[in-house]
Amino acid sequence: MPNSTPKTMGQQFGRRSWAEPWKIKMVEPLNVISREEREKALIEAGFNTFLLRSEDVYIDLLTDSGTGAMSDRQWAGMMMGDEAYAGSRNFYHLESAVQNIYGYKHIVPTHQGRGAEHLISQAVIKKGQIVPGNMYFTTTRLHQELAGGTFYDVIIDEAHDPANMHPFKGNIDLDKVQALIDKHGAGNIAYISVAGTVNMAGGQPVSMANIKALRALCDKHGIKIYLDATRMMENAYFIQDREEGYANKSIAEILKEFCSYTDAAWMSAKKDNLVNIGGWLAVNDWTLFEELRNLVVVYEGLHTYGGLAGRDLEALAIGIEESVKDEHIRSRIGQVLYLGELLTNWNIPIVQPVGGHAIFLDAKAFYPHLKQIEFPAQTLAAELYLDSGIRSMERGIASAGRDPKTGDHYYPKLELTRLTIPRRVYTQAHMDVVAESVKAVYDARESTRGLKMVYEPKYLRFFQARFERL
Repeated sequence: MPNSTPKTMGQQFGRRSWAEPWKIKMVEPLNVISREEREKALIEAGFNTFLLRSEDVYIDLLTDSGTGAMSDRQWAGMMMGDEAYAGSRNFYHLESAVQNIYGYKHIVPTHQGRGAEHLISQAVIKKGQIVPGNMYFTTTRLHQELAGGTFYDVIIDEAHDPANMHPFKGNIDLDKVQALIDKHGAGNIAYISVAGTVNMAGGQPVSMANIKALRALCDKHGIKIYLDATRMMENAYFIQDREEGYANKSIAEILKEFCSYTDAAWMSAKKDNLVNIGGWLAVNDWTLFEELRNLVVVYEGLHTYGGLAGRDLEALAIGIEESVKDEHIRSRIGQVLYLGELLTNWNIPIVQPVGGHAIFLDAKAFYPHLKQIEFPAQTLAAELYLDSGIRSMERGIASAGRDPKTGDHYYPKLELTRLTIPRRVYTQAHMDVVAESVKAVYDARESTRGLKMVYEPKYLRFFQARFERL
């Protein structure tokens, strides 16, 4: 593989092309149903792509959570599962992998990421405290609110502009943090919630300089920094690619340095860690670890399995070791960049610069004639499915939900439709099909009607809400 970092999957390096660092050993047939059948399926699903049956989907870009392909080593590891209720050897392999790769001292496994979010929120947030963070994530914010906290967005302003080319739009605005300290007092801040690559901003990374500066500010006021490490390998890639002084450092070195500026981390292992289920919490403070180790027994399972089978723990440990390899992450992000370049060349509005795990279509720019309450991002996801059977997801007003105090809709500045690329699953040809479908929907944008919500669940409404065409 060439030493240079690829900018697109099709870019040439001298006389040699760049390709994925793996070969296909098993295939899963895909089903393509007719447009008439897709129309019926979409209506039955209430125009919510989460409610579609997977058998009615052609290319599934709903999420990268648990949808990646495991390696032959991981599948072999599954056969080595130690299913002892307590003290499984697979747990100790996982513990060692997290300690070696991420650098934290103490590990608590959970069944998936939101289990970890729940535990950390219950353990450290006191009712009435605030939790500043670099843009909300749906499940994270809900767990913080259920624990009695209030989330405050302290991401830099550039993150709210899809066209802004700032290389680290996930950065935290230190002036905003200081203003919250001045207003509420450091003692009323539970912790700073930092996401490595900010999902809701378009998969945008945080710079090493920013996390260092945040560490210095928090040390001055005695405030903890907790990291959502779900896509930190991708964040490390962007530091390597964009930040001065890191071009010659490995992904593993960058990841461990970044984590060293934080006090704890939670992980949805279904993303960067290359497994279909699982999560973990990692902390340095023994007292906090003791509290988490007690809570996990109440909500998840014994502290050495956390709701997972031994075989899952083993696949996770191996996945951590594979996910930090430079050639893997270059391939993973290279595929996203390839799709992004195709759409950019066709002048289709997407969040720039392209993030790590997905292409985020700017639904407001697609449908300027639709009011935000007409759910333009949800509409765009429905239209893509109708056109080609591609499943994407909404990241706009439906995902934002309602203010728990007033009951009013949150109106986020970003109204996005996410094309999320699973890891090690699809080929370049699939990306070509996706790009052509997006272009077809974009070309028909002026005649597209919006949606109205006809069913709204109490929590995380975007998962189960139902819509009808206006």
